[in-house]
Amino acid sequence: MPFIQPGDKIGKMIFQAAKKQGTPIQQHDVIVVTHVVVSKSEGNVVNLDEVKPSEKALEIAKQTNKDPAMVEVILRETKEIVRIGQNSIITQTNSDIVCANAGVDRSNVSGDRNVVPLPKEPNSSASRIRKEIMHLSDAEVAVIVSDTHGRPFRMGEINIAVGYAGFKPIRDRRGEKDLFGYVLRIKQTAVADELASAAELVIGQANEGIPAAIVRGYNYTSDEEQTTQLMRAKEKDLFR
Repeated sequence: MPFIQPGDKIGKMIFQAAKKQGTPIQQHDVIVVTHVVVSKSEGNVVNLDEVKPSEKALEIAKQTNKDPAMVEVILRETKEIVRIGQNSIITQTNSDIVCANAGVDRSNVSGDRNVVPLPKEPNSSASRIRKEIMHLSDAEVAVIVSDTHGRPFRMGEINIAVGYAGFKPIRDRRGEKDLFGYVLRIKQTAVADELASAAELVIGQANEGIPAAIVRGYNYTSDEEQTTQLMRAKEKDLFR
């Protein structure tokens, strides 16, 4: 795919690229696309030279050794600061995702001073891309908007779903029986995150230049609603 510009139709570009490379979109495909290209297409790119840091941003910048303008952008995307550590700010974003630096990204962005926040409404972005692809392909698909996240107790980063459309992001297996007849009471699998992480093996993290991947063969449960929450409710979060 070419470099994404504001106003680009991501769904159309994915459809065309898939067809060009000989893997056209098929029924029940899952399309995983990185949040950076989604935000770029929506014009959600910020030049740090045009940002005036607040007093709070200046204070946090001293604590974290971060660029004050970058901290200000993070604060604008933040509903709640969860933790502040050395060179890191863990926040709950305006779209309720808990992550480092409110998901504001400097990688794979042209211009030394440009950064890309998460899409304003990731689920709506996923839904729009899905509708574009379905219109052009005449196939039912699901769409995931992904981002790279670290994990509190594990080294390394993985991709997770920050937005989704067209399927149930959690497979609830409570009430099913295991091999020995034990009734499962807790088992809820975050399939949206698993699919996003699997797609990262194709998309990559650095200079691969691949902003989207097709996951084919997973029998997901279709769902037009977007009510399932992937984020743990604050009152059930043992680490805040």
